Amino acid sequence: MDFELTEDQKMLKTMLRDFAKNELEPVAAQIDQAEVFPAEQVKKIGELGLMGLTIPEEYGGEAKGMIEFCIAVEELARASAAASAYFRISLSLAIPPIAMFGNHEQKKKWLVPHARGEKLACFALTEAGAGSDPAALQTTATKKGDGYVLNGNKLFISIGAEAEIIVVFATLDRALRHRGITAFVVEKGTPGFSVGKHEHKMGFRGLSATELVFDNCFVPAANRLGEEGQGFKVALEALDESRVTVGAEAVGIAQAALDASISYAQERQQYGQRIANFQAIQWMLADMATQIEAARLLCYQAAYLHDRKLPYMKESAMAKVFASEISSFVTNKAIQIHGGYGYTREYPVERFLRDAKLTEIYEGTSEMMRMTIARALVGKG
Repeated sequence: MDFELTEDQKMLKTMLRDFAKNELEPVAAQIDQAEVFPAEQVKKIGELGLMGLTIPEEYGGEAKGMIEFCIAVEELARASAAASAYFRISLSLAIPPIAMFGNHEQKKKWLVPHARGEKLACFALTEAGAGSDPAALQTTATKKGDGYVLNGNKLFISIGAEAEIIVVFATLDRALRHRGITAFVVEKGTPGFSVGKHEHKMGFRGLSATELVFDNCFVPAANRLGEEGQGFKVALEALDESRVTVGAEAVGIAQAALDASISYAQERQQYGQRIANFQAIQWMLADMATQIEAARLLCYQAAYLHDRKLPYMKESAMAKVFASEISSFVTNKAIQIHGGYGYTREYPVERFLRDAKLTEIYEGTSEMMRMTIARALVGKG
């Protein structure tokens, strides 16, 4: 097995490190404190061509693999988790249902403008009573004429406020549970669709999380993705793919915390010497660095399997649960190394800790990831 990145991958990593350091890092604290959509930064991410990174060339993309995607997410999240999330969530969660299950006309209509960075997309699955159990969703799709009428509410939808392409899941028959779920694309401005409550979050404060309301919202049959009742499969395949990138996102946040901790430990003086000389600090840094490297390799392993079209559901879950939990561990240790300063907004490590926590929750909680891994090991019983 070759652990060396290709020259193209190294160039991508270097380019994005420079971009993130110059364009995202200087405004990351401001984005967090203001809780605003970083429109200028997201536009620049689009101008780099990243919004088409994994989209097929036929539809204006770069057709890169999941390893390149992980590299990009890590480098952007290392500078600003909130700004990078618009790229990661739109491309890794909302776009795959269209890329995997859409027909040629649907792909041309929605993948092309996304690849150009002209339109963002969101993934509308979660509801008040349907989080980890998507089969319990209550949003309905009722056949009418040459389309469907959607009714219901979605909650905590990332990019819900800005997305112009909404991949939404609704059921044709609640009694059928997962077998009744069907996927649709709703475009911003469609009558009956509106954005509701905006959530104020602990971390990722620059990333919108909103309620989406469907009130007799008519969607033409041409906007259905896949077949009726295939929506549960659509959602699960998209989530498997996105969880690899959540892992990379968590690694990026953790790496930023380690970088800040090394820098601080080399500058901070106590008892007449830099605190980096103390074994207690050295061992914390060693543990942080080791766990980050392990998490990164788990993400690359899942990405490697994905790119070769091999089964990777278990590995995707492993990458997400491990990377997200070590990100919380590392960012917590970063605050400890900074001492009292780490608990203030003068240094970025408190933001890193708040951002890291979300990676343990969204797109599948750590508990759900462990269930996925266990089922792959011993079956469903």
